[in-house]
Amino acid sequence: MPVTRKDVEYIAALAKLRFSETELDSFTGELNQILNYIEKLNELDTSNVEPLSYPVEVSNVLREDKRMPSVTTQEALRNSPDSTEEFFRVPKVINVE
Repeated sequence: MPVTRKDVEYIAALAKLRFSETELDSFTGELNQILNYIEKLNELDTSNVEPLSYPVEVSNVLREDKRMPSVTTQEALRNSPDSTEEFFRVPKVINVE
């Protein structure tokens, strides 16, 4: 079933879009080309094709999690330009009025 210009106008109205006359004609042709391509794909025999969740087979490439020593508070604060014994000191960015 081909897409008509009236169909494109209706879809545009649903999406609250406005198109020029040239754009409406262009979209009508493009949508018909897309539907023709889909019809061509429907002709393929896919009975022996297993469905995929991704078009390319992927595997996990992440390393295994390992427990490692963490940075201490003192080490983290060592290069800070301004800090207390436990925290980074930063300029106040919230104005409470």
